[in-house]
Amino acid sequence: MNSEKASVIKVLLMAGAAAFLAACGSSSKTRDLRDVGLVTSKGHAATVNRYLWAASLETLDFLPIGTADPISGILLTDWYQNPEAPDERFKVNVYILDTALRADALRVSVFRQEREGQGWRDAGVNPATAREIENAILSRARQLRLNQLDD
Repeated sequence: MNSEKASVIKVLLMAGAAAFLAACGSSSKTRDLRDVGLVTSKGHAATVNRYLWAASLETLDFLPIGTADPISGILLTDWYQNPEAPDERFKVNVYILDTALRADALRVSVFRQEREGQGWRDAGVNPATAREIENAILSRARQLRLNQLDD
């Protein structure tokens, strides 16, 4: 991993940690979130479920991150090419749609390409792949939540 990408990931993790601490550090959560800019002008939280966010980052940590926005809940990876399969590459998009820890608060899209000459062409993806990633993220998010409740 190059140093620029490592710096971006560190900044994003720090932002996520700040949002996490702000969300659970006081009896007046809304005021704390407003202080760090995570509440809209109408008083609504502008964040997504912190457990789903953290679980998404952990589950996809082997993929290069292209875009990661913990406020809108968008995590887009860059193309990943497994050294053992150099003629195909994958990309994953994760959308966290709600503040609740529920299955319908998460949407995963997986894209696959195969090498064709000097370029790449889109290829099919097993529909179960996205569901398996969603299930892995949801399982990890539940573990993170349970660990937090135990502390």
